[in-house]
Amino acid sequence: MKRFKNWLQSYRLFLIFTITILVLFEWLVRAGFIPAFIIPAPTSVMVSIIENWKPLLFEHLPATMIEFLIGFLFAVSGGIALAVTMFFSKTVEKMLYPAVLISQMIPIIALSPIFVLWFGYTIWSKVAVTVLISFFPIVVGTYDGLKASDKDYFELLRSMGANRWQIFIKLNIPMALPSLFSGLKLAIVYALVGATIGEWLGASEGLGYYSRRMSGNLNSEGVFAAITILTILGILLFGFIQVIEKNVLKWKNTD
Repeated sequence: MKRFKNWLQSYRLFLIFTITILVLFEWLVRAGFIPAFIIPAPTSVMVSIIENWKPLLFEHLPATMIEFLIGFLFAVSGGIALAVTMFFSKTVEKMLYPAVLISQMIPIIALSPIFVLWFGYTIWSKVAVTVLISFFPIVVGTYDGLKASDKDYFELLRSMGANRWQIFIKLNIPMALPSLFSGLKLAIVYALVGATIGEWLGASEGLGYYSRRMSGNLNSEGVFAAITILTILGILLFGFIQVIEKNVLKWKNTD
């Protein structure tokens, strides 16, 4: 209860702002200032979620979550491995770091049809989009964190006889964790976006597919219902990483 009160105290302004915006849009739509087919009333969106909760939560949500989880795990494992490799090898850094940057300059929407050509309308085309869109913040966050280690500590450990691997374990990894978690918080949201984009371009299930189908039927309530679920899911995933970060980095949050 105390933790909930602290949370409420910290985010009360956000909650007041959100409620105000929802009430305002409800009034604007009900009063006819905004057509319902453009932006539906928030209560209509809630009604749509309640009426379609079975397909939304038991058919489309699990499909999106599977694509998201597989893509995110690939991005985390591959991103951390690449960052560590670049940290230890200047040759690999000079060869692959520019490629990582270039991969983010290509519009994902342009690459998605290529993934469909390669993998078909299977889960792997969505996983590929998810990996590509969430890979970058993990690589950059981990690599920058490893490079940001204090040189004075490095020299101290060297003077005490520590080898390169021991310095990496005792110094580089702990110092890189804040940057890594910053990258993870971005990546976990991007991964959800990537899975949704992949479903928009070709799928038979998932929240992205559901919102595209509702858009084709001019059902704005259904579109916003899927968006609402994705938004809540993104907030929960972000909060999940934040909780892990606070527990892992207790030494950084001693105040």
